[in-house]
Amino acid sequence: MPSERTMTNIVTIIGRGVPSNYEISVDGGIEPVEADPFEKSTVVSEHAVEGTIETGVQRFRFSGELANVHVLDWNGTIASESPSTPEVHIDYGVPSRKNS
Repeated sequence: MPSERTMTNIVTIIGRGVPSNYEISVDGGIEPVEADPFEKSTVVSEHAVEGTIETGVQRFRFSGELANVHVLDWNGTIASESPSTPEVHIDYGVPSRKNS
């Protein structure tokens, strides 16, 4: 998997108060930003993650380009057709923060 220095992109999933599922795939590597991410998400492979979110924020650092984002609300309704699906934000070129 690429080092954190090469993972300069971040995708942020923001819950809207309704249990929802998401899948994210990239053409590089992807990893959770949180200290204990496995309580909230599941890393499927080094190129994809899937998980659930209801409230709060989940962030993933990745390299390369975003290949696919798929979000569904609790009824299985896709993002473009449901106001309840999570918001997704993508930021490219974000430097890594180190605690000094």
